[in-house]
Amino acid sequence: MADAGAAGRPVRLAAVVHGSVQGVGFRYLTARKARELRLDGSAVNRADGTVEVVAEGPETAVRQLLEWLESGRAPGRAPGRVSGVDAAFGPPAGCPHGFRAG
Repeated sequence: MADAGAAGRPVRLAAVVHGSVQGVGFRYLTARKARELRLDGSAVNRADGTVEVVAEGPETAVRQLLEWLESGRAPGRAPGRVSGVDAAFGPPAGCPHGFRAG
């Protein structure tokens, strides 16, 4: 996991992104953004058409990823693409190092 340093205590984000987010590059662009923020975790398609994003790292960076997912900068954010994000924070559980799109 990235060093917490002055960026805040380590946290875990578990988010489910709703909308038309599969087959549009959403997971790969999310992984790229998470890597820029030096987060560990994954973005994976779920059978119900949503994408599950799990990220661990300094709280400031994790919250930046969530804001990015919820904002117009996120891939697939065109009207009708992302309809919502359910998110929960908790203590880190130990994601493998790096961020992958699965």
